[in-house]
Amino acid sequence: MIHSLHAFLSQSWQTFFIALRGLRRNKLRSGLTALGIIIGVAAVVSMVSVGNGAQVSITQQVSALGENLLTIFSGSKRSGGVSSGLGSASTLTLEDAEAIAREVSDVVAVSPEVTSSAQVVANGRNWSTSVVGQSPEYLQIRDWKLAAGSMFGEREIRSAAKVAVIGSKTALELFGPLNPIGQTVRVKNNPFTIIGLLESKGAGMGGQNQDDRLIIPFTTAMKRITGDKYLRSVNVQIRSSERMEIAQAQITSLLRQRHRLLPEDADDFNIFNQKDIADTVSSVTGVVKLLLGAISSLSLIVGGIGIMNIMLVSVTERTREIGIRIAVGAQPGAIRLQFLIEAVTLSLIGGLIGIGVGVGASWLVGLVSTFQAVVTLDSIVLAFGVSFAIGVFFGYYPASQAAALDPIDALRYE
Repeated sequence: MIHSLHAFLSQSWQTFFIALRGLRRNKLRSGLTALGIIIGVAAVVSMVSVGNGAQVSITQQVSALGENLLTIFSGSKRSGGVSSGLGSASTLTLEDAEAIAREVSDVVAVSPEVTSSAQVVANGRNWSTSVVGQSPEYLQIRDWKLAAGSMFGEREIRSAAKVAVIGSKTALELFGPLNPIGQTVRVKNNPFTIIGLLESKGAGMGGQNQDDRLIIPFTTAMKRITGDKYLRSVNVQIRSSERMEIAQAQITSLLRQRHRLLPEDADDFNIFNQKDIADTVSSVTGVVKLLLGAISSLSLIVGGIGIMNIMLVSVTERTREIGIRIAVGAQPGAIRLQFLIEAVTLSLIGGLIGIGVGVGASWLVGLVSTFQAVVTLDSIVLAFGVSFAIGVFFGYYPASQAAALDPIDALRYE
């Protein structure tokens, strides 16, 4: 048995070297044949990596909104059939926000929100930015750290104090390299003292720069900036992700009761569940990634057809050589293995080069785009495995054709 195994291995190695010699005989043709696999594998690796990168980038943007976050918006105004957008109607009050914090047991923190765009003036410069009224809990809800200074507290909320926490982008535009802490900015002729500087968070959902803002007490915003008696939205942090749907249902019931809505009336508010958004985004990006991989895989099939075509040509060209090998004792299995090895070798060489090209292309995408393409081991293993399978699948028929040749007819072939 050991002798038989040794003979089989010796014959296999001999067949392998014969196959490699056959490929080296036509280097240009072999290289061009492998090119189809190179392009296909590179396309699969790079496209899947781009899909992974987009998924990671969007997931990070959703996570940057905060942990276990529910955002309640006022309804939208309608005039002549045209909607003014979420938060444009006067349906949410400060008392609603206080009731949510008081009566919904799963709520950890609540921050009423009032938003306005305004021209901010400081240090001889002016800058148009978002002026956002919030509560002291806002940074906890958004999981946002301070780079310097401190957040305002309940005392500033009660007194409608003219203090502000500034975003890094706004600080850069107004103060350049200067430390903004202790500086004064003017918003609609109201002087505000900067007491805190936010850490940079970059772009959020929709591409909006989260660092371009000025956060002030919501009472100050309502009294001195907007004059509103109603809230645009309410940010609510829930105890755990498992309790978010329950808390959302409780908040919906509470607000409908407070707004005296009848059973047949539609909600005059909208609740956005961060978990639902994350699940939807993950589902959509997963489909996009699958679609990108499927489209790029078509080029692998084209490359496989190219391998089959060249191998059939090779069998025809080497008919006499095959006849001689069979005549001197080569078994049909050895002939089949020889041509199968040639096809698989072409495919694997193309796969290896294609993986390198795909990783390089993914790196270039990261240089020219706003997100980094993420190359995973799974995509590399998948591309390499597919290239091997294509070599076997598209190489088997030509190999079988070679093994089935009649030695007498093969020897007569010119």
